[in-house]
Amino acid sequence: MLMFLARRLAVMVLTALCLTFVVFYLTNLPPNLEKLAKTEASQRMTDAEVESWLAKRGYDRPVLVRYGEWLGVLPGWSGEVDGKMQGRCLTRAPDPANPPEYCGVLQGWWGWSTVFKMTVAEILGRALGATGWLMFAVMAVMVPTSLVMGVLAGMREGSRTDRALSAAAIATTATPEYVSGVILIAIFASNTVDLSWLVNLFGIEGRKTLFLGTATSAIDDITFWNFTLPVMTIALYGIGYIARMTRASMTEVMTQQYIRTARLKGVAFRDVVLRHALRNALIAPFTVIMLQFPWLLNGVVIVETLFNYKGFGWTLVQAAGNNDIELLLGCSVVAVVVVLATQLISDIGYVFLNPRIRLS
Repeated sequence: MLMFLARRLAVMVLTALCLTFVVFYLTNLPPNLEKLAKTEASQRMTDAEVESWLAKRGYDRPVLVRYGEWLGVLPGWSGEVDGKMQGRCLTRAPDPANPPEYCGVLQGWWGWSTVFKMTVAEILGRALGATGWLMFAVMAVMVPTSLVMGVLAGMREGSRTDRALSAAAIATTATPEYVSGVILIAIFASNTVDLSWLVNLFGIEGRKTLFLGTATSAIDDITFWNFTLPVMTIALYGIGYIARMTRASMTEVMTQQYIRTARLKGVAFRDVVLRHALRNALIAPFTVIMLQFPWLLNGVVIVETLFNYKGFGWTLVQAAGNNDIELLLGCSVVAVVVVLATQLISDIGYVFLNPRIRLS
């Protein structure tokens, strides 16, 4: 196990370096740097003025050197700009007269956001906290619901229950988030459909207090009413996908010889399912469930933008739309870490669920 973890961690570090360098290179292409200069200085700058602005701030140096500075393995750039000393490490130094030599991601300095005028670490901390609550609520709804649907459908292949649940799973899987989100908003957060009976049922005055078309208020105060639509929009797609995988795995397990032997010996059907079939049927869905975390990190981009929920996805859209290079790089680091970590947890968990697999 230790050797396996050591190899996987080495591969993860190498993968993270490659992916972050690709993102760094793409975000630091000349058109993006030119746009950055004009945004920070003036839109009427000439090409010569743009080159001068970038050169004074160290953007004219090789990409590998600047990547090393951003990563924190090379000394940070410093120079004189308009008669004042400026540099990457000067912006975070408690004593400007004695700044640190290294100031990159490894030292905890992720850069400065040109859009939000805050440190990238502070922005990402707040955004990840908001998205974390959203992902927790989605998983709490999606995983139990999909597993129950998949197990019930797979227990008796071809039955009415199987066909009904399979049809529902296919329908939700075939509906992307931007479609289901608009449909839910049209039904519950607008005047398209009469929901007065639902308002009366819960004793709530006013339709807009039932389901809000925006989830901005959920950042400060999460309630059932302002969190339901974003959660259901994301969960609906995942429920269908995981339920289909669970159903396929359960169907395969129920046809195995040991299941038939247990039933021929007179073991109750409930005990056959719970004691013999369920654990083996959950091996494949476990891997799929773990892979939902990277998917959720990408899926929230659409949902958070649609519902104006200011989490990680909303922050990523703002950074990309406003050419916030440092914030984009910070988002890429978070995405890479989440993907690699969930894959590692998935591999380890797969071993515990399937004793036939051994790590060497």
